[in-house]
Amino acid sequence: MNRRTLLLGLSGAAVIAVAGGWIATRQGAGQTGFAVPAMAEDAPAAELLPDVPLGSPDAPVTLIEYASYTCPHCAHFHDEVFGALKRDYIDTGKVRFIHREVYFDKFGLWAGLIAQCGGTMKYYGIVDMLYGTQKDWIGDGKEQTISDNLRKIGLKAGLTNEQLDTCLKDQKRAEAMVTTFQKHATDDQVEGTPTLIINGEKYSNMSYEELKKILDAKLAG
Repeated sequence: MNRRTLLLGLSGAAVIAVAGGWIATRQGAGQTGFAVPAMAEDAPAAELLPDVPLGSPDAPVTLIEYASYTCPHCAHFHDEVFGALKRDYIDTGKVRFIHREVYFDKFGLWAGLIAQCGGTMKYYGIVDMLYGTQKDWIGDGKEQTISDNLRKIGLKAGLTNEQLDTCLKDQKRAEAMVTTFQKHATDDQVEGTPTLIINGEKYSNMSYEELKKILDAKLAG
């Protein structure tokens, strides 16, 4: 799924691409209690958020996945590829994995606020839930439906309503998330999702068999 296709297919997006760069908009804000980043031209510089690594810090291969919670191809990658990747490479100390969120639309940003609300200990568990139930929480695509469903995911993950209220209204955090996304996506020239960066080399979406060949070659080298 490329960036242009995503942007043309969405209205009221919280994040759009213009002239090769990423900017945030206020469209669709305020009705569901979610923080929305300020306009790029009037927003102060936000801090960059640290990655949340999974696997051994001493692994010889680092794999970064750029993915959007609303991207069907990313959900498919999670369902068909990530489980085997984790079993065969991450859990065995061969690969250090980093998931970097991409916000092509406001709903992906909202999902990111939920995923990050539980901190690093709960992060990948919530990520699993978001991709694994993507069609269900998106539902009819209406703002209130998605807002309610994302809150249910947070509660199922063990977060309280009070925690969710704090996270979902955290304007500073939302701005930092978008700033971090902009910086990484621009530096790595990410134009679609999922995009994989394996020891500094960029790859497009692929099957587990294709990924396995690349990883084994990196490990053998």
